[in-house]
Amino acid sequence: MKKTYLLNVEGKNRDRLLDAAKHDIRKYVKRERARPLPAEVDFFDFNCRLGSSQETAVEVHFAALFTAIDTLTKDGASQFYAEVVTSHGQRTAKPYDASRDAQAQADADYQDN
Repeated sequence: MKKTYLLNVEGKNRDRLLDAAKHDIRKYVKRERARPLPAEVDFFDFNCRLGSSQETAVEVHFAALFTAIDTLTKDGASQFYAEVVTSHGQRTAKPYDASRDAQAQADADYQDN
């Protein structure tokens, strides 16, 4: 989804337009996550870009997207560009940490005494 949202429209409340834009993004994400996953994919990830225009958009993590929208529009911007593109995510195993196993064993020994 690549879209420019206008926030200063004649006869419409700016805050409602901002809420409608956020709702539109959430609706897109929900629809994408509802699709069946391909066999080699663990989850759907989202690559996001945000800016006042398409040319000035910078990459933003999905978890920080709505906070970034609030920050961008707080100054009274008349529009913002949001790009949310679905990508395939693969889970990776955490690296083995021997010190964590030693700490767990020490905790178990302490509880036994």
